[in-house]
Amino acid sequence: MPPNSTEMMTARRYPVGIQTFSEIIRGGYVYVDKTDLVWKLSKVSKYVFMSRPRRFGKSLLSSTLRTYFEGRKELFQGLKMMELEEEWTQYPVIYLDLSVCKSQEDAKELRHALSLLIEPYERIYGANPSELTPGQKLKGVVQRACEQTGRQTVVLIDEYDAPLLEVLHEEENLAQFRKVMQEIYAPLKASDPYLRFCFITGITKFSQLSIFSTLNSMVNVTMNPAFAAICGITEDELLNVMAEDIKLLAREYECTPEEMQHKLKDRYDGYHFSEKSADVYNPYSLLSAFLQGRIDNYWFNTGTPSYLIRQLKLLKADITDMEVQEVPASAFDQPTENMTTALPLLYQSGYLTIKDYDRESFIYTLSLPNQEVRYGYAEGLLPIYTGLEPKDVQIGFALKFWRALKKNDLDLALREMQAYLAGIPYVEGFRQKLAEAATAEGFYEYTMYLIFSMLNVYVRTQVKCAGGKMDMVVWMPDTTYVFELKVNGTAQEALEQIDAKHYAMPFHTEDRKVIKVGIRFNKDTRTIDEWATDN
Repeated sequence: MPPNSTEMMTARRYPVGIQTFSEIIRGGYVYVDKTDLVWKLSKVSKYVFMSRPRRFGKSLLSSTLRTYFEGRKELFQGLKMMELEEEWTQYPVIYLDLSVCKSQEDAKELRHALSLLIEPYERIYGANPSELTPGQKLKGVVQRACEQTGRQTVVLIDEYDAPLLEVLHEEENLAQFRKVMQEIYAPLKASDPYLRFCFITGITKFSQLSIFSTLNSMVNVTMNPAFAAICGITEDELLNVMAEDIKLLAREYECTPEEMQHKLKDRYDGYHFSEKSADVYNPYSLLSAFLQGRIDNYWFNTGTPSYLIRQLKLLKADITDMEVQEVPASAFDQPTENMTTALPLLYQSGYLTIKDYDRESFIYTLSLPNQEVRYGYAEGLLPIYTGLEPKDVQIGFALKFWRALKKNDLDLALREMQAYLAGIPYVEGFRQKLAEAATAEGFYEYTMYLIFSMLNVYVRTQVKCAGGKMDMVVWMPDTTYVFELKVNGTAQEALEQIDAKHYAMPFHTEDRKVIKVGIRFNKDTRTIDEWATDN
C-alpha cells in the first residue's frame, strides 16, 4: 500500500467532481482536449442524443457545448476548437440539469421541479402568465430568447432520465412521469424555427415513442464511432497528457512508469462505445487515482445505483452468467422501459461494454470492462443472487487461497476453500435463492465466481467451446485452470467430462500451463467433497 504523498496531491490539479468547463480551464486543472469532437458534435444535427454511464463526463460535455455556443472564445485558447471555429457566434443557451429533479413523489411535484429549472430563464427573457406547464414555459422562453437576441436558441438537457430512473420499477408512476417529460420535449419540435441546437444526454435510453415522440429527426450518436471517445480518456490521451502523472504514481508504488501504465490499464481501461472504438478509461477513477496517489475502486466506492438494484430484482435477472455475452445490438441497445432482461441496463450503466464485433453475423461480444468493474460487480451485484456477502470473503482465507494458486499448489488452494466454505453460516433465504438457480451446481459456481472476482482473478463461467459449455475457467499469470463442478457425480467423472468434451483444448495454444480440475460438492455440508486434477 503506497504512503500518502503531498507531492501527488499538489503537483497537478485534477478536476475530480468538477463538471464546469470554464472552472477547469480558469483553474488550471488537467484537461484532456475534446473540443474538436465537441465542434463536430454541434454540426451533426439540430437534435442530438447521447447516453453514457454515470461519472463519464456527460455533464462536462454539456458544459463545454454551453461555453462554445455562448461564444466564450477566450476559454478555448490553445485548444483544438480554435483551429475549427471561425465565427464564434454568441447564442442564447438554456441549460437544464434534470438531476435536481430526482426523488419527486408524483407528477405534480415533478412539474413543479421542472418549472423551477426554467424560472431563471424567465427572469432573463420574460414570462407569460398563460404558460402554465413546464413545456409551455420552455417553449415560451426559447421563442422569446430568439426574438430578443436575434439568434436562434440552444437547449442543452443533462441527465434527462434522472427523474425516470427513480421510478423505473413503479409502473404507474413511470407512466405519469413519462407523460410529464413528453410535455417538455413536445414543444421543442414546435420551436424548430427558433432553435439552433438541442442536445440531450443521460445514462439510459428511453424509447423515442415514449419520450421524444415529436422529435422524430433526433440523431442518436451513442454508438457512433466518430464520438466513441468524446467522453472518457483514451490510451493515447493518457500517455500524451498525463505521462508525468503516471511517473508520479509509479514512484508511489515503487515501480516503473511502464508497469504503472499496465496497472492503470487493467484497473480502469477497456470501455468501448461502438464497434470501432479506441479503448476508453473511466475518467473519474483515473483522475481520482492521480489525485489520491493510489489505485482504488473509485467508481464503485460512490455506490451502486439504487435504480439498478431495484430493476434487476424486478426482472428476476440472473446476472451471474453475464460476464461474456454474444448478442445482436437489439439485445442491449434498446429502450430501458421495453427491456425484459438485465442486459440493456447493465450495458447502459457501464457494467458491460463492447469487446468485439463480427461484421458478417452482426454479433457483438459484451463483457466486463476491467478489474474495477469486475470487483464492483462481485461486491455490489452478485451477493443479491448468491446470498454470500463480500465481507464473508475473509481476508485471511483470500490471501492464503490466492498465494496457493499463485504457487500452482492447487491441492492447498482447494483445501483452504473447502475449510472456508464449510464455515460459512447458513444464509437467510438460501433455499429460495438456490431454487431460483438453474441447478444446485449453479450456486457453487456462482460462489466460486464471487471468490475469484473479489481476488481480482480473471474468471469466466459457462464458457462455450466446440464440445459444449465448461463450468469455469480461471486465468492466473502462468496457468489456466479449467473447472468442471458436480453435485450429483464424482470428481473423477467431472475430470473425465473435461477430457471427453475437449474443454481444455482451446487453451493449449496459450502460453500458459493448462490444468484440468474436477470438483464434487456436498449439498448437505455445502462445501467441496473431493477433487481430482490432471495436466
